[in-house]
Amino acid sequence: MNLEPVIGIEVHCELKTKTKMFSSAPVSFNAVPNSLVQPLDLALPGTLPRVNKRAVEMALLASKALNMEIDNELVFDRKNYFYTDLAKGFQITQDKRPIGRNGYLEIEADGSYKKIRINRLHMEEDTAKQTHFDDYTLIDYNRSGNPLIEIVSGPDIRSAKEACKYIENLRATLLYLGVSDVKMEEGSMRCDINISIKEKGSSVLGTKTEIKNLNSISNVEKAIEYEIERQSKLLQAGKKIIQETRRFDEESKTTVTMRVKNDSLNYKYFREPNIAPIKLSDEYIDQVLSDMPLLPVELNKIYTTKYNLSAYDSEQLLLNKEISDFFNECVKIINEPKLITNFILGDVLAFLNKRGLPISECNLTPNKLADLIKSLVSNAISSKQAKIVLNELLESDKSVEQIIKEKGLVQISDENEIRTLVNIVLSDNKNAVKDYLGGKTNILGFLVGQVMKLSKGKANPELANTLILEEINKLN
Repeated sequence: MNLEPVIGIEVHCELKTKTKMFSSAPVSFNAVPNSLVQPLDLALPGTLPRVNKRAVEMALLASKALNMEIDNELVFDRKNYFYTDLAKGFQITQDKRPIGRNGYLEIEADGSYKKIRINRLHMEEDTAKQTHFDDYTLIDYNRSGNPLIEIVSGPDIRSAKEACKYIENLRATLLYLGVSDVKMEEGSMRCDINISIKEKGSSVLGTKTEIKNLNSISNVEKAIEYEIERQSKLLQAGKKIIQETRRFDEESKTTVTMRVKNDSLNYKYFREPNIAPIKLSDEYIDQVLSDMPLLPVELNKIYTTKYNLSAYDSEQLLLNKEISDFFNECVKIINEPKLITNFILGDVLAFLNKRGLPISECNLTPNKLADLIKSLVSNAISSKQAKIVLNELLESDKSVEQIIKEKGLVQISDENEIRTLVNIVLSDNKNAVKDYLGGKTNILGFLVGQVMKLSKGKANPELANTLILEEINKLN
């Protein structure tokens, strides 16, 4: 059989609000267990939910960024199930009327672009965190009620590579929107993967399995590749796929059965009686969407067309929002995008990676890097000297001017002064001059080096090169 996988992805993403979805309890990661809890989070009698306005605005921004149709009436439902991690025994979510529907996200895979349909984006509350032991379970209600959006793709993904690209693009979109920190390692973005195998060209889908709570892109790739191989082997052997929920075991790099499913829905929904439908006016929606920041796809066009950066440099800048923001600030101060990029992607990133620091926690600022580049392009310092200054900027809070003065890093660009040095070098290296005139043009680098040595590294090397050629040509 010629088989192909069919993959759909459900992404749960915590919104970056100050308070929870329906209570005023604060939201924070790694706080003392059960310290960020209000009566509503514990379902105490008499408590009523109140919708977080900022969470709604973030969901609107995400829906717009994912090219979705926006529902202008906000409707919530109760999702009833055996919830051991929600005190009230149900989850407030959106069932029939998600805030966004029928969108897409474009990905690039194998050199071509592909649109992955997004069926729905709905708002809901997160559950508490459970920590299981042999004979008891501890529950931390700090996370209970945190605002979530769930983004459900269509079954359009055909490989682990495409799945990873989709998640990477989605993660970058939400990060640049500012609606979530999307830190998979902290659980603020989690993925459930639905996979089935069908005969290539057939419209009949196979029996799907679900892999729950994948918390890294690396694990997504490994889990999908393993599950594709597992299901394919079963089908090739004439066996049936069981509809079930599985988890990825990091140690064995395999998927493991959690529970077997059947075709009936385990969830029961009905309208949330304590939250009346909320009408979102066109004016309100337009006002929210007017604050839409530039997204990676738009920034990439600016970087590669307006600033003439290579596709690779643009991609590297956009991998980290803080780095991209830093570049954007620099280029506002001085219009030298290529030099800015070279410094950031070179020595700056090497320094940050070595120390495990974000760029916001080092001493370098956009203004200081711009000052350094101004000194370089004006020939006040050489590229070699600029490197020395940059290393000092990263390590200290000194200014560019102060470092140049302290280290005596003023470049000699006076033509007469350099010509004097050139003539001394040519006089002391007559054999080298003779070799050059005899056709050994690579000796020019040696002569420039001698000028730099004589000037203690301060001579402008380009000017030295030009003047050496002029003086040698006089001898010819």
